[in-house]
Amino acid sequence: MFKGTGIALITPFNEDKSVDFVALERIVNHVIEGGADFLVALGTTSEAPTLSSEEKKQVVSTILKANAKRLPVLLGLGGNNTQAVIEQIHTQDFTGINGILTVVPYYNKPNQRGMKAHFEAIADASPVPVILYNVPGRVGVNLQASTCVELAKHPNIVAVKEASGNLMQIMEILRDKPADFDVLSGDDGITQPMMALGAKGVISVAANAYIKPFADMMKAIKEKRTEEALRLHFVMLRMNQLIFADGNPAGIKCLMSHMGLCKNVLRLPLVPVNEKVEADIVEELRIKNYEFRI
Repeated sequence: MFKGTGIALITPFNEDKSVDFVALERIVNHVIEGGADFLVALGTTSEAPTLSSEEKKQVVSTILKANAKRLPVLLGLGGNNTQAVIEQIHTQDFTGINGILTVVPYYNKPNQRGMKAHFEAIADASPVPVILYNVPGRVGVNLQASTCVELAKHPNIVAVKEASGNLMQIMEILRDKPADFDVLSGDDGITQPMMALGAKGVISVAANAYIKPFADMMKAIKEKRTEEALRLHFVMLRMNQLIFADGNPAGIKCLMSHMGLCKNVLRLPLVPVNEKVEADIVEELRIKNYEFRI
């Protein structure tokens, strides 16, 4: 269900910092029409920590309404208090939700045994399949390959979003994992090499904006059109770097604002990208305008 091009949806805001639900519907339709395979609601890119409980419900409801059951939907649902996450699961309405994406606990820095116990407890409680999310640059600890492979044996843990950037670790997971467990790229810039190694998809920030070349690259990889996949990988390479140069989702929101998809507004503590990065993004968009908009 969660293979191919997944979109880590942003949360667009109005100038007064309220949620721009009209833009959110526009973005959902933009990525579906461009070739997305699944949607991710309330992931890191959504600025979920700055959303109230009521806003989160409204954001999810808007995404589900705009999606109209066209694509599977993955819900970001994680935290560093295992019992609190389980209680969230018990109170969550899973109508229209096909799985959850749950991150390695942040700040309290559990060891590998603690991570394993945390994820197993969540998987036991969840009525839908669970995808692990390893992003050591954000949480301060790394889910090691051996721990990930052990967790992959749980019947309700179906995949990992790997955003460690460590290709050796990723290759160890791909080598040792059960056949029914998938690895998804969590780094736009290395999605093509990860797919070549055996990953089955991506949860992409970049594809919020330039969905068409990203989805086309993923299709080319699937169909073993290696040269075309590499061409598209290199078409996107510089922008993939630029949109993360001054923080996420600041970079992608900057780009999307210049594409007319949303306003360039974030909630504190996040702020828009600096002038140099914005100028570089605008110039790269000018150069790649045709490829990014078709």
